[in-house]
Amino acid sequence: ILCLASAAAALDFKYHHSEELEEYLRGVHAAHPSLTHLHSIGRSVEGRNLWVLVLGRFPTHHKIGIPEFKYVANMHGDETVGREILLHLIDFLVTSYGRDPVITRLLNNTRIHIMPTMNPDGFEATKVPDCYYTRGRYNRNGEDLNRNFPDAFENNSARIQPETRAVMDWIKSETFVLSANLHGGALVASYTFDNGNPVTGSLQGYSRSPDDDVFIHLAKTYSSNHASMYKGTGCDNKQTFPEGITNGYSWYQLEGGMQDYNYVWGQCFEITLELSCCKYPPKDQLEKFWRDNKVALIEYIKQVHLGVKGQVTDKNGNPIPNAIVEAKGRPHVCPYRTNEQGEYFLLLLPGTYVINATVPGFKSMLKTVEIPDNTGNFTALKQDFSFPEVSDKISSRVASCPKIPLYQELTRASAAVKPTVHILVLMTVMLAIFK
Repeated sequence: ILCLASAAAALDFKYHHSEELEEYLRGVHAAHPSLTHLHSIGRSVEGRNLWVLVLGRFPTHHKIGIPEFKYVANMHGDETVGREILLHLIDFLVTSYGRDPVITRLLNNTRIHIMPTMNPDGFEATKVPDCYYTRGRYNRNGEDLNRNFPDAFENNSARIQPETRAVMDWIKSETFVLSANLHGGALVASYTFDNGNPVTGSLQGYSRSPDDDVFIHLAKTYSSNHASMYKGTGCDNKQTFPEGITNGYSWYQLEGGMQDYNYVWGQCFEITLELSCCKYPPKDQLEKFWRDNKVALIEYIKQVHLGVKGQVTDKNGNPIPNAIVEAKGRPHVCPYRTNEQGEYFLLLLPGTYVINATVPGFKSMLKTVEIPDNTGNFTALKQDFSFPEVSDKISSRVASCPKIPLYQELTRASAAVKPTVHILVLMTVMLAIFK
């Protein structure tokens, strides 16, 4: 244990290969066992562990009222900056806990999951570091993991890879509220949707989600706290990103992306952070990348405390899983539901909202809330719902959202409804004439 602890204390600015990365994570956990939890969510094609280090006051399990946050890096194996700065973020968090009041409160009120590499095989396959594309981008089966998830707009024919399946199962097993995945090759914060159709505004070159205002805020939070991202300067001196952010679809259309999957099926707001023009820069630049991103990484985590949270319970105070809870006017194509503890978390900007809680088969409950900016207090506004007419007999009701192109179905459904509506109107007119 002492050897592992000493290994954790010596984190150099260099690239850590699989064995070194595992040794470091084990050392951190050994040195901070009450603050961290280390586990593997699965294995890569070549059998490497997909390590996740969890940090917080309750690292081993979800605690009611404490939101879950995650960072994922190195999804493309040759995009390496994120992999290393997440190790330094871990180091900063554990060494600041109990010393820095802000970090202490952050960890006491947030459960933070950090996955330094989602594609360890791709990283190890990148034998010659390069600023541009290498075959290490893909996993061992030659698949792009950021094109490998179910898509809300099209049938994704790509065979789901072990790394993708592990992340999908991980998302399903936790109540993630906010996330970011770290990439390289540009300098910009990109937000959902990555794909789109006329329903979401693709004809105008922008694919808008129901929470577009929140996503813009999240992207700006990161870019404005980054050393230079906010300037919006493109890597090739041609393409620019105003304020350092972009809608994913506006940048380029992407099918099967992880951030759209998180938002639609995981009820988790995720953005994509492009952190370096060079995909695999020399190791002597890593310290600067850490300095450039340090504040932004922390400020972004704080945004998990935006909006409103609470529990939905029955007449006996028992939690009701799978109740639908959403803000009026922003319905999700796959409705956001409570977890097994009856909890919901909705990221919303400060303002007045009507929150609609629905237990299938019962009358909906509406509550108007005034949401302040509570990110500095590390807690979202709390608003519970109690259904006095509901018994715990329905608590085991399971709801799921099918893995089909949901927005495609919505398009077809809306097109199919129009003739029916026209026919009904025509029949009503004819009946009036006959009368």
